[in-house]
Amino acid sequence: MGLFTKTKKIAGWMAITFQEEGVCAVYVNRASSAKPVVESVAFFPAAKSSAGGLPLETLAKELHADRHQCLTLLSTSEYQLLSVDAPNVPADELRTAIRWRLKDMLDFHIDDATIDVLDVPMDKNTPVRTRSMYAVAARNQLIQQRQELFRTARIPLSVIDIPEMAQRNISALLETEGRGLALLSFDAQGGLLTVTYGTELYLSRRIDVSLSQLMQADIDQRAVCYDKVTLELQRSLDHFDRQYHFITVAKLMLSPLGDAARGLQEYLAANLYIPVEALNLDSVLDLSKVPGLREKEQQQNCFMALGAALRHEETIL
Repeated sequence: MGLFTKTKKIAGWMAITFQEEGVCAVYVNRASSAKPVVESVAFFPAAKSSAGGLPLETLAKELHADRHQCLTLLSTSEYQLLSVDAPNVPADELRTAIRWRLKDMLDFHIDDATIDVLDVPMDKNTPVRTRSMYAVAARNQLIQQRQELFRTARIPLSVIDIPEMAQRNISALLETEGRGLALLSFDAQGGLLTVTYGTELYLSRRIDVSLSQLMQADIDQRAVCYDKVTLELQRSLDHFDRQYHFITVAKLMLSPLGDAARGLQEYLAANLYIPVEALNLDSVLDLSKVPGLREKEQQQNCFMALGAALRHEETIL
């Protein structure tokens, strides 16, 4: 969602994301044809005594945020992502038509919603048929509050995005030409599976298993979580194969998960029909300016912020 008219800024994007413990800020420059360069990563712990607990003013001053193009992400509970059939209307009428279709699908009134859309391309070699789109809806009040939060901190917020698109940005760097790629990540709120092809997002599924559950000490409880993740992956990948038969998914990649990675990777590899690999961001990003980011735990902590900062198209959610 583009929010404000952008002025001339330093090349690249600064992504500012909110976590339970504080605020993460990542600046990535992908101006060259080489690997995108992670210029800086910073974390600002939430101050319980401050208003709202968010140290945005400190971040703005120390990182000179006003010199950057800045964006942020909504959290899982702050928006709805819905798959809808694309209406057969001119492009300038699309959002109005989508708004009408969503009016009975949202858990709040459509007049209170900010709406944006993402096209899902179909196979160019098959006859034209109904195509799908993703629609993202968030409450107007929430969007306005987020804008005001950044305005008060004197951070020039240009874009509000969603985690699915941040993960898509990373997945696009990992794709094999002519093949789809499945990417699975976990954080405190749960798991996120995306499938991309040709840098486009084709599938998004939430999995109700958090990172802490994958890391719990009890072996039996951990196995239950592994089973739940595996079943959801099997169902989602089977559905994807039926709906997008023209796309072959080359592999499933696991985002950096620290100590939780090996056990889950081995379990999934034994129970899925596609290869399962662990992602090392060093393979697709230049981390030379932030050597501490080579640690898997740090990559996990900053994963979504890194993905958000990889934004480079003008038209996304």
